Parts: sequence; C-alpha cells; structure tokens
Amino acid sequence: MNSSNQDEKPRGELTVRTIAMPADTNANGDIFGGWVLSQMDVAGGIAGVARARGRVVTIKVDTMLFLKPVQVGDVLCVYTEVEHVGKTSMRIHIEAWALRFRTNARVKVTDATFTFVAVDDEGRPRLVPE
Repeated sequence: MNSSNQDEKPRGELTVRTIAMPADTNANGDIFGGWVLSQMDVAGGIAGVARARGRVVTIKVDTMLFLKPVQVGDVLCVYTEVEHVGKTSMRIHIEAWALRFRTNARVKVTDATFTFVAVDDEGRPRLVPE
C-alpha cells in the first residue's frame, strides 16, 4: 500500500477477523508472517468451501509481499474475493488488513492470490458447481 493513499479500501468480503496475540510473535515482537499467511489460508478456505459447496484444498499461493508488520493487539481482518472459477479450481484474491491497537487506523499488511481445488471425500479433484 502506498502510505500516502489513506483512501484505499479492502477488496472483497470480510471473511476472518482475529486478534494478534503475544504467542504469535517472533523474537523482535512482531507477529510472524506465517501466522498472517495461515489466517489468509483459513479465510480462503472459507470462501472456497462456500463457492465450491464442499471440501477444498490449497494448492498454490502467488506472490506475497508483506507491506507492514502486524503488532500485538492489532485486529487482523482478512478479505476474500473469488477471481476465477475453473472446472475443479478457483483463484481467490486475499487481502490482510490490520486495525491498529489503540488508534484503530486501518493498514493493508499483505495480499496474495491463492488457488484452491475442490475435492471429494477421497481427496480427488471434483467439479466446482456452476
């Protein structure tokens, strides 16, 4: 996010909202990037299950650039938008935003496009319903 563009708004639907806790930090006191990535994967899974009307698995994460750190006490808000639906797969754009503790300022911390595949009970690819 361009720090001079304070008018930027999240893209997609709010899918996950959670608080960053001290147990989620690295040795420097910042929230682990892997924790943010996992929250994004959860949100993408929720959106994917809703669109595919059943089980999905993550198969790919496109470029993720961490723009700002997440700090203890921030509320992480993860937004999802289904960009493309193929026969068995979906591309879902996912953005993570932090609501800063105390100030409630909203800042974009990262985004990426995740690819999910719809699978049956045996884990085999299945068609995504129309």
